[in-house]
Amino acid sequence: MTDEMQIMLEPIRASLHQVGEFLPRVMLAIAIVIVGWLLAKALRFACVRMLRAINFNIVTEKAGIDRFLQQGGGEMDTVGLLGVLVFWLVLLASVMVAFNTLDLAYVTQLVGRVVLFVPKIIVAVLILAFGAYFAHFVGAAVTSYCQSLDMEDAVMLGHVALYAIMAFVVLIALEQLGLGDIIRQTFLIIVAAIGLALALAFGIGGAKRAGEVLERWSHRPGDDARAPGEGPTLR
Repeated sequence: MTDEMQIMLEPIRASLHQVGEFLPRVMLAIAIVIVGWLLAKALRFACVRMLRAINFNIVTEKAGIDRFLQQGGGEMDTVGLLGVLVFWLVLLASVMVAFNTLDLAYVTQLVGRVVLFVPKIIVAVLILAFGAYFAHFVGAAVTSYCQSLDMEDAVMLGHVALYAIMAFVVLIALEQLGLGDIIRQTFLIIVAAIGLALALAFGIGGAKRAGEVLERWSHRPGDDARAPGEGPTLR
């Protein structure tokens, strides 16, 4: 009877032994996650305060990124978004370490991939912020320069310069996220289609209008003042 009881109790004893070995690791993993959560909140607060201290929020506001986020239904600005990304970066890193202490290799690799992707998002957001700010600056400069030349399409040219730079910046940001090849091919197809449509429009029915636009762009305020004996300017 004693041998039979020992045989029956052996699986229970083995299970309790495994639980006794696994429980400290579970407690350690929970402690790591709690410490990581506290550290993530602290770093988020520090990141937001630092970005606002260097007036990064002014850059994103003038770049139009904050307005874009608010129009999309969000309540935070770009600085807040970067703070959230830093928070999740630190928290996911602590979760990865916690799963590693539990010898869960597959889950650790899965969380590790997410952890490696978050910094790419942060860099992409920074590229969009500074790129949009530069694009607005160039667009305003082109508009001012063309208006100083009394060009009627100054605003349109400024918008063209703005959107051209923004398209380039978006491609760089998507390249940072690893989506550059797909987006680049799609962008080239769209640009080729627009170029073909404009070529057909100007070639078939818009040649006269194109000539008028080019002549208006090349017009200067002093062009009408001709030297004596010169004929009138053909317009």
